[in-house]
Amino acid sequence: MPIAALRANANATIEATITAISPVRDVTTARGPGKVADATLQDESGTITLTLWGADAGRFSVGQKIRITDGWVKDFRGKLQVSTGRSGTITVVA
Repeated sequence: MPIAALRANANATIEATITAISPVRDVTTARGPGKVADATLQDESGTITLTLWGADAGRFSVGQKIRITDGWVKDFRGKLQVSTGRSGTITVVA
């Protein structure tokens, strides 16, 4: 599914290239302390922010092409973001 076709509050499977990653930061959530980083994904149709939680926060690097399977898209502060949600996975394609 192209990034431009993603809609909030829906599952999505996409392939895109990581073009930027923020530094990993420590956060406190309702589930306790954790780590998070934001990556920018790009395909031929556009860009979207990927939120990386826990071990995934330090797992990827700029330039990798990844596939998100069964990810979750949400609207956060007026912009779409994608994450693995409860059942999604991220795999490196190239």
